[in-house]
Amino acid sequence: MMKRITIYDVAKEADVSLATVSRVINGSEVVREDTRVKVQEAIEKLGYKPNAIAQGLALQKTTTIALVVPEASFFYTGQVINGLIDVAKIYKYNIVLHTTTEGIIEMNDIIETIIKSRVDGVVIFNDKLTREELNTFTHYQLPIVVIGNRLSDESIGSVYVDYAKLIYDFVSGYLKRGIHDIALVEDRKNPAMVKQLKEGLKKAFQDNGLQFEHYIEIPKEYRSSYLYLQEYMKQHRHQLMITYRDSQAMAVLNTAKECGIDVPNDMELVCVLDSKYLSMARPQISGFKIPDYDLGALAMRTLTKMLDGEESMDKEMELSYIYAPRKSTIQ
Repeated sequence: MMKRITIYDVAKEADVSLATVSRVINGSEVVREDTRVKVQEAIEKLGYKPNAIAQGLALQKTTTIALVVPEASFFYTGQVINGLIDVAKIYKYNIVLHTTTEGIIEMNDIIETIIKSRVDGVVIFNDKLTREELNTFTHYQLPIVVIGNRLSDESIGSVYVDYAKLIYDFVSGYLKRGIHDIALVEDRKNPAMVKQLKEGLKKAFQDNGLQFEHYIEIPKEYRSSYLYLQEYMKQHRHQLMITYRDSQAMAVLNTAKECGIDVPNDMELVCVLDSKYLSMARPQISGFKIPDYDLGALAMRTLTKMLDGEESMDKEMELSYIYAPRKSTIQ
């Protein structure tokens, strides 16, 4: 028995998206002429003949978006997801949530599941995603918007905060005041964000004729930053310590107290990603207010524009931030 040719076979043969095949079959005028010819040639070559019922089912827009979020950052992505869902509702898109769990649910498995589920597009909040993994999505003609990383091409958009610039501007002020002993704590859960912070720090030091030397790596044998910092703070003291997440800022604050280091008089502390817990700490910890709801809302809006084929749109959107000084810093 011959295998029934489907719209998916046509899309694969023509190397276009399902939506494009759908538009060609329905006589839509938004398809470029060379693309239309390519799809029609694939239809003829494969002998695809849609009947009325099959056509109605196969061409019906699924209006579904896959959202990929690392389980470890659920707390930080709550507002991002809210913004995304609010915009998705306006444009009548459904959201299917996929979570990655380090060492348990691999990204490749999620990619396979997403592709099989035939969604219209993908929004990814995952800074461990490789370019190769993103290319798997683009190979299947799936438009993608990445939240958090500056990254774009024909089928990839991005909505992000420039963490390198954020920390460059902040640290430059300290360097100009003669405060040079500045340390950054590694965050194993957010490597791409910390890489940006490290780059910003290096540049700030270089532009002031100095060299950034205090990047505190957390050895793999330590289950948490706190356990390592307990040892580290006994031997090392810095004028300013920077962390990405609130839990690491708490670890620095607590280990400093245990070692008799007064924050902010002996050492200042700043946490890049602001959260309600920074205000609950004593002393309250300075941080940066990141527009997380807007990150989600703009990511979804960018994706809807990509799905509508808007070619003149800006695929890279940079959002600003506000510094919130509290009691862990002097100025």
